[in-house]
Amino acid sequence: MNRALIVVDVQESFRARALWETVSNPEIAHQVDRLVRLARQAGDLVVWVLHCEPGTGNTFDPERGHVRLMAELERQDGEPLIHKTSHNAFTTTNLQQLLTEHGIRELTLCGLRTEQCVETTTRLASDFGYRVTFVTDATATHPIPHRDAPADLTVTELLADPRTLGAEEIIRRTEYALAGRFATIATIDELEAAAATRA
Repeated sequence: MNRALIVVDVQESFRARALWETVSNPEIAHQVDRLVRLARQAGDLVVWVLHCEPGTGNTFDPERGHVRLMAELERQDGEPLIHKTSHNAFTTTNLQQLLTEHGIRELTLCGLRTEQCVETTTRLASDFGYRVTFVTDATATHPIPHRDAPADLTVTELLADPRTLGAEEIIRRTEYALAGRFATIATIDELEAAAATRA
């Protein structure tokens, strides 16, 4: 086994925010679960990553009780669980050491948010020399407000602002930025088909 699936921030913290109603992929947990089952069948390492912001009082503060895997997902014994405090899954964790100890050279990335923690982890992983597959339909994100928009926009105001960058455009741009530079872009269906061919 020299491959690992890295599941980034598929946690209840996001569902506890009003912004969740704008998410690009409400079925993200089910999509990720398909990838997890595929990885387990192949004997790949599954690594779970959760984002924490201790002391903030927001939904990423562990004291609030939302920093846990989405209810549809189940971590098995022996699958590492890492808590991070940076956007990428490497800087504030022992992820690279863990991957090295397991002889991992190839990574599959999925999770929340597409252009933020998943993309940032993908870029760093590529720089570290890992061969990375970015599974877009097992990621999700939200619209992004314009840089000059007020910080306290309501969801309604965010969606009404013509300067807001929509989730689908964010995902499209992320694929363009990563493909051929930092990662191979794939879908769950493509990975399932490849696994069936190998079997």
